[in-house]
Amino acid sequence: MSGGTTIETNERATQMAPSRHLRGLRRLKFFATACGVLFAFAIIQTATLRAAWAAIAHMIAVDPKAPSAAVAEPVKSYERLAASLAALPAQQQAELLMQASIDNDAEAIAAIPQFSDRWTGVLALTPELSGALQTALNSNDLRVRATALDVYLAVYKVPKTQDGAARLAEMIRRRPEGRPWALWMLGALGNRGIEPDRALATLLAHIHDSDEQTRYWAVEGLSHLATAGTIAPLLDAFRNDPSTEVRQRAAAAIAHSGMLMNAQRLAAVPSLIEMAEDPSLDATTKSWVFEALGDITGERLGHDATRWRTWWLDHQPR
Repeated sequence: MSGGTTIETNERATQMAPSRHLRGLRRLKFFATACGVLFAFAIIQTATLRAAWAAIAHMIAVDPKAPSAAVAEPVKSYERLAASLAALPAQQQAELLMQASIDNDAEAIAAIPQFSDRWTGVLALTPELSGALQTALNSNDLRVRATALDVYLAVYKVPKTQDGAARLAEMIRRRPEGRPWALWMLGALGNRGIEPDRALATLLAHIHDSDEQTRYWAVEGLSHLATAGTIAPLLDAFRNDPSTEVRQRAAAAIAHSGMLMNAQRLAAVPSLIEMAEDPSLDATTKSWVFEALGDITGERLGHDATRWRTWWLDHQPR
């Protein structure tokens, strides 16, 4: 899409910003839909999407059960998919491809970043799409998480352009009521390769803001930006932020959520061990430190800083 695509928010934008700890309207809609008589429909809808994808995959000679792998010819793959899906509305394209992405279909994973440009401004956050995006954000595959970022940007009419980044930065400066939403979106946009250095500078400018929600969403933005420069401020927020919610969110960002690669998370281990050894650290935050160490390393050494120090000396990258 062109840089002229409108970035739209409303009074519910902050509540609708995606997060594992979201309490806003969209999460309520999703869980309401997932309850009662509509639950069966949601299951049928997912099964229908999988069946539709299997048929399309057959037409373009893609094995829908193939193990996740990089697509050798992403441009040609996109062209084949675009032709196969041309008769479907954008909403159905997005829902179908997101479900295929969750199922670790490499063709869909490779195609979504390119499809998302044509979806910008024309998608609705239906219960089906919302549920798929939340599932994708919690996938163990960072490529699947990345597809969720692409689609969220399309849903919220944020073009993947320098102009899109500039307008988000302007909103952060001038519209405090939309700042939390814009901080999250700026991190997602930077992760997709648009002005990542600028995104980092803007997020760091708000990580110590006096407003708790601004700091929380700055942490969220850093979590999804996931450049090398995000580790230190996330660790600082984890250790020092006065808000329990912000510290917990920073802990999750370092340990398992967001877009940090495993090597980046491992780089935080020495600092986490130092935190575990700090007698002045409160018990709740220290418990999160040990949980983070376990999540990052896959080890379960309990709440014993000495054991973690010994383990790290034997296992740290050389």
